[in-house]
Amino acid sequence: MKAYLFFSFLFFCSVNFAQNTVEGSIVEKNNLPVVGANIRVVGETAATVTDSDGKFLLSTSLRFPYELEVSSVGFKTKKITITSKKQLIGIFLEEEQNVLDEIVVSASRTPERIFESPVTIERMGISDVKKTASATFYDGLENLKEVQMNTSSLTFKSINTRGFATVANTRFMQLVDGMDNSSPLLNFVLGNMVGISEIDVQSVELLPGASSALYGANAFNGILFMNSKSPFNYQGITAYAKYGQTSQKAARTNDFVDYGIRMAHAFDKHFAAKANFAYMRGTDWYATDYRDRFVDGRDRTSPNYDGTNVYGDEVSTNIYNVGQKMITSGAWAMTGLPDSFAEYLPKENVSRTGYNEVDLTDNKASNTKIDLALHFRPFGNENFEIIWLSKFGFGNAVYQGANRYYLNNFFMQQHKLEFKGKNFFLRGYTTSEDGGNSYDMLFTGINVNRAWKSDETWFGTYAANYAGVYGNPASPLYNNAAGAHVYARAQADVGRLMPGTAAFKAAFNSVIAEPDVLTGSRLVDNSKIYHSDANYNFKDLIQFAEIQIGGSFREYQLNSHGRIYTDDNGPIHYNEYGAYTQLMKKFMEERLKFTGSIRYDKSQNFDGNFSPRLSLVYAAGENKQHNFRASFQTGFRNPTTQDQYIGFNIGNAVLIGSAPDNLSRYSETLPVSTAAGQSYAGGTSAIMTGNEAYNNSYTASSVQAFEAFAAANPGNKPGAAALLRKTAINYVKPEEVKAFELGYRSRVKEVIIDVSAYYNIYNNFIGNVNAVAPLYGKASNTFDFASGAPTYGTNPEVQSLHALANGNYRIYQLYTNTNVEIKSFGLGVGLSRKVYKNFELGMNYNYAEFDFDQAKDPSFEAGFNTPKHRAKISLGNEELFKNFGFNISGRWNSDYKWESSMIDGMVKSATVVDAQMNYRIPSLKSTLKVAASNIGGKEYMQVLGAGLIGQQYFVSWTVNP
Repeated sequence: MKAYLFFSFLFFCSVNFAQNTVEGSIVEKNNLPVVGANIRVVGETAATVTDSDGKFLLSTSLRFPYELEVSSVGFKTKKITITSKKQLIGIFLEEEQNVLDEIVVSASRTPERIFESPVTIERMGISDVKKTASATFYDGLENLKEVQMNTSSLTFKSINTRGFATVANTRFMQLVDGMDNSSPLLNFVLGNMVGISEIDVQSVELLPGASSALYGANAFNGILFMNSKSPFNYQGITAYAKYGQTSQKAARTNDFVDYGIRMAHAFDKHFAAKANFAYMRGTDWYATDYRDRFVDGRDRTSPNYDGTNVYGDEVSTNIYNVGQKMITSGAWAMTGLPDSFAEYLPKENVSRTGYNEVDLTDNKASNTKIDLALHFRPFGNENFEIIWLSKFGFGNAVYQGANRYYLNNFFMQQHKLEFKGKNFFLRGYTTSEDGGNSYDMLFTGINVNRAWKSDETWFGTYAANYAGVYGNPASPLYNNAAGAHVYARAQADVGRLMPGTAAFKAAFNSVIAEPDVLTGSRLVDNSKIYHSDANYNFKDLIQFAEIQIGGSFREYQLNSHGRIYTDDNGPIHYNEYGAYTQLMKKFMEERLKFTGSIRYDKSQNFDGNFSPRLSLVYAAGENKQHNFRASFQTGFRNPTTQDQYIGFNIGNAVLIGSAPDNLSRYSETLPVSTAAGQSYAGGTSAIMTGNEAYNNSYTASSVQAFEAFAAANPGNKPGAAALLRKTAINYVKPEEVKAFELGYRSRVKEVIIDVSAYYNIYNNFIGNVNAVAPLYGKASNTFDFASGAPTYGTNPEVQSLHALANGNYRIYQLYTNTNVEIKSFGLGVGLSRKVYKNFELGMNYNYAEFDFDQAKDPSFEAGFNTPKHRAKISLGNEELFKNFGFNISGRWNSDYKWESSMIDGMVKSATVVDAQMNYRIPSLKSTLKVAASNIGGKEYMQVLGAGLIGQQYFVSWTVNP
């Protein structure tokens, strides 16, 4: 109700104009309207922008005469004197041939021309947002040079630059009005779910590559800056509405809607306010990849099938051991079969029958964004401004990490108080989130299965039915292994809860409401971040160079209630801080610009890091139009909260963070099978902690080799044991990068050229290692099989072999660093020009490659996950004929290998074409747009395990008085 009253208040206030109101229009040389041009009253804060027809309306309390200043990217700034309300204002803007006045802030934390930037930078402005053919401006960022988009679901897309892409991209930072947009719990950005509405976008700036020297630990692979419009400069009510459809073979055709409103008003030169509301709803891309996650060619007919988008089939066990255990417990006798029939059971694993992802989620995608901002200028100008900003984001989406997770009614909020002026800012903000009704799909499948039949009963039924038909000469399936498996599964599945039934729905609702992974799948999260940072520029106090200083402090409060982190007994707190300085100086008649900066960062659990950056930019040519740049910088990334404190049971494995105090906090009691030969002297259960995972385990690859050799050579124990390798890894520490970059940006006649090349050297690269810890015994690289050696009960090393051979082990995913140096290198080329009249053509190409000697660290997955080749092209005309414009864009990428903790495999090459047509309706102050994404219709994938991306069509109507 309060929000409604505030919106209404802004609406009524926005129609009360000040004493003097003037109107006019702005055009360029072809008599086309200049959209989004800035008009401000000289000497006052009153300002506005032109609408889609190049027209504007501006109010001020100043008496006549006064001056207006008009500016727009790509045009020369112009001033005009206003003498009366009746004056007809028609302003012609002259194009700036060198396009050197496009201002960016992110590269050096100070306003500078984009051509003078010391590093590669990409930018999207207001006009670019309006021209995009994508369903949202955020989707449209994919057409920028350097950008690789990873789509986990319709509403959750992550941006990556320069390699090592993931859905959970912890190496990439996203700032919205200066606030880190990352989830406190997950440490990565949830796309634009808690971002910015497209009608409130002022500009978007992208810095590919390392930027730790100015932005700290997580600015490792790139930063995206999204800046919203000031209510002082952009006033009035703007609204949009979109209706369209998504089309995918698996999901068929479904409606989606997207609408929003922005209201802003400057009450006087001291106070302004704005409010935004945006809502989107649609049907997600169905994930229907039913290939086995681990074995190519293995399908549902295989006894140990583990489908990519099938959950519950992760529960697997050795069926021979089941039979032996049933004999020991007396359960085999109850089947009516003689004990000898248990010998017919194969010594292989069998998995339970799982449920498809489409049966475990309603596939509804939605996103609601609300933000409210108050701006106060005590002195009536931009030299000092106080801003309060509150942002709220709600939504449904699918997130993919080690498993697939449905973020259901996920809620995140941010609140910021900022003091800023001409040469400084001081801000503090907090980010908090609530997992809502989110759940893990893997555990949903597992526990819905267990709700109707326990694992012990299901596998026992399977074992008895297999042996009963395979070992019975009178059975039609006698000695028919494949047929016996099919029959056994069918009998074990009798009574299985079927999707769509009332019984299934009841079990499903019960499971997703329970956070305990033994019976439920709910994700609980109430984590928070508290952050503050400051910057001061001494350019008005020190003349010989531009010098800046700044710093930041952050505290994490992790609170998953023991569901994801080891925080059963209360929230985990830890902090980090940093400080930096930068010097910038121009030489040689301001043709050569030197920039040097250094930052120190310290995290509570790690040693401090220094991050220097040095760069040179030289402007050649008579008009300084040829700009050459070279830079060297270092970056680092602190291990994330997950790397340090996770203690997450994902079913077939446990993810264990390596903070020393984390290892002892994670503990579980696991049953020990004593059916196979000699028993374990410790009893029928074992207590496992993180210490066993890191300090008493074997590498997963060596255990796989051990098991394969033992199966093929059952009598050769020394030969099998010789293949084992004890896990020997260090606890995780910060990773580092040395980044070298060369670039050239210029305008040659009508062609704008931007070329960049980079070479990165990574040390202590953070990644995951899978390890297998025996439930008893001591992991070792040497074993004594000599005559008279101690028995299993007293020889810890040999005892661990007994545990591995009989399935008495736990699989862990550990967080560590590789000692192998990783290198990556790439090239980017961008070209744009007007090719005929007002037709604008843009092209860009990226090449990316990396170098990692897998043989030196066989268990480590670098996860480059980036196409070697990417090419993009666009063609558009804002005024093809009166009031009508269009834009068409296409992109292509080569195929590439995808590595993740969930699945490894190849992502196929893809060609995607988007197009839009727009028509301005001056009488209604509005624009009508018709657009389509992926008009070729061929479905493609960006993330293994996620749904194929289909087509999206929509029509939108934007009103901007």
